Amino acid sequence: MAERGRRRPAAADPSRRAAWEVLKAVRVDDAYANLVLPAVVDHFGLDARDAAFATELASGTLRWRGLYDAVLAACVDRPLSKVEAKVLDALRLGTHQLLAMRVPTHAAISTTVDLVRAVTHDGAAGFANAVLRKVAARDLEAWTAEVAPPGSRRHLEVAHSHPAWVVDELRRAVGDDELPALLAADNVAPRVTLVARPGRATRDELPGEPTRFSPYGVVLEGGRPSQVPAVAEGRAGVQDEGSQLVALALAAAPLDGPDERWVDLCAGPGGKAALLAGLADERGARLLAVERAPHRAGLVRRALAGAAGVAGVVAADGTRAPVRPGTVDRVLADVPCTGLGALRRRPESRWRRRPDDLLELVLLQRALLGSALDLLRPGGLAVYATCSPVLAETSGVVESVVSGRDDVELVDATAGLPGADAWPDLAGPLPGTVQLWPHRHGTDAMFVALVRRRP
Repeated sequence: MAERGRRRPAAADPSRRAAWEVLKAVRVDDAYANLVLPAVVDHFGLDARDAAFATELASGTLRWRGLYDAVLAACVDRPLSKVEAKVLDALRLGTHQLLAMRVPTHAAISTTVDLVRAVTHDGAAGFANAVLRKVAARDLEAWTAEVAPPGSRRHLEVAHSHPAWVVDELRRAVGDDELPALLAADNVAPRVTLVARPGRATRDELPGEPTRFSPYGVVLEGGRPSQVPAVAEGRAGVQDEGSQLVALALAAAPLDGPDERWVDLCAGPGGKAALLAGLADERGARLLAVERAPHRAGLVRRALAGAAGVAGVVAADGTRAPVRPGTVDRVLADVPCTGLGALRRRPESRWRRRPDDLLELVLLQRALLGSALDLLRPGGLAVYATCSPVLAETSGVVESVVSGRDDVELVDATAGLPGADAWPDLAGPLPGTVQLWPHRHGTDAMFVALVRRRP
């Protein structure tokens, strides 16, 4: 029984508490929102409607954090760094409801205040109430005009909620004319895309609209992917169309001589490996999947369970893969990167990455591409891919490695892409390379280079 005179803490709305727990996991545990969301939804027992609300609330808040922080900074009488992290997360959630969701003002404020009271104390709840009332005094357009006036130095950074260094890197990659469209596309949540794994499922089994360019994909019309039988059985999976095309660029590129040994050098979590294994089996080839992190190697094994065309899964460093050099026909090096090409689905990456990350990543990317080329037999093919358009990670890596060797050459990466002639501009930063874009192609910003070991 509560003590006499002490106010009983208000119960937080479960869907809003779920969204807050996602933000906490991202902040404290470096979790990815799209990976932690299903577990949080299950923990709170949310039905489909409340789960959709919590998903939009958490993802939208992460996506627009930069703009919302600018708004909150104008409404708080102290630096945001002095606001308790628990409270700041709740204020961001409240701001998203007030400015970007169809939630009545009184409901957005009262439920956020209840949330703050549930996770902290009454004093913080009063503070949150005062701040959110100031936020509610203007709409999103008016706030954006105040905190990020058009023509100001920070307009694109704040209005599109991207860190300044990310805006600068994307500007170098796409140019000034397309930059606003790219930043806007980064803030549109993508629809779920499924892939039918060859030899295990057909696209006709999957509900949804066929993807424009991949012959194996569909865009899911609604519902949870896990409720699709082929997905639940592992015969299909969730995979962006751009990722499907990376695998196709390797599998379908013309190759002289034997075509029996394939390697995926950075295979975790296994989506591309599962597609490649099916394609390999169709022509009698076998795929070896290599993944450095043991837990991610476990995910690859799960993705490949029951698949034909698999030579094995090895937990090993791709820079020192346990494969005899000069013996492989096709190699995929889909390397670790900043992930700035997938900000639509992983919005927290823009706040997690730092410019200093680039040097370490680029050194690893060069080593992995060099390892992939060493594995190739004469005439063999390697695809170097990143889910990033940052030039240091794309053309910079490829130029550095290929120019330093006289036994390899860059070839046309579109040779393996179905219907490439019908695509909007695919040109990457180097001749023959491909750069996909969310605003042009509706995919993640995947970069693809195809390199051949000279015969």
